[in-house]
Amino acid sequence: MSDDHEDLLRVRSVSVALGGRTAVEDASLTVSGGELVGLLGPNGAGKTTLLRAVLGLLPPSAGSVEARGPVGYVPQRHEFAWDFPIDVAGAVLSGRTRTVGPLRRPGRHDRAAADEALERAGLTALRRRPIGELSGGQRQRVLVARALAVEPRLLLLDEPFTGVDVPTQDLLNELFGRLAAEGRGLLMTTHDLAAAGRTCTRVLLLNRSIVAGGGPELLADAGQMLRAFGLDRAGRTGEAE
Repeated sequence: MSDDHEDLLRVRSVSVALGGRTAVEDASLTVSGGELVGLLGPNGAGKTTLLRAVLGLLPPSAGSVEARGPVGYVPQRHEFAWDFPIDVAGAVLSGRTRTVGPLRRPGRHDRAAADEALERAGLTALRRRPIGELSGGQRQRVLVARALAVEPRLLLLDEPFTGVDVPTQDLLNELFGRLAAEGRGLLMTTHDLAAAGRTCTRVLLLNRSIVAGGGPELLADAGQMLRAFGLDRAGRTGEAE
């Protein structure tokens, strides 16, 4: 894995336009190996948009993105086709598609990487379960395992705790902490301020632009939280992403 403090992600002055509107404006951030960085902000702040720009799914209208090594992505749960006729092992192995290529069969290393990801997400016993039969928490663990199958240095997580039970939250928190301890970098969007305060090594407040950044104690700064989650100067709340 990467050395601690090595920048695995550099976002420099990135702006992204959606439908003629600026969804992200002049945002800059870094994520280093060993960090679990929380990206927090109100609905419509641009969190998912920024992750998609990092992945190259949305072209920035300004600025640049540099990501080092393989990148794993955990989308929000509703973005995955859970009615697809595939089992848990197949869904996790499908995370290797970009590495393997669409026309090549997975090899021994691909299957070993998927098996390790299943184990780390606590899914080995469910490997032959159709994904359509899974609970919400189990589905979230499938998405995490699918991202881990890429053997990422950098892991992007979009609201991984939304709609999952407490045991799943605890399992994921422990797993994310271990991944950071191994030298991987994690960037996680979340609405859960309490969870971010407990688990993140650093937090960033986003409301189209990065409003503030610092240690988890930043979440107790009423002034900064008001800037990120409160009304803007015109008295409006954030618009939908």
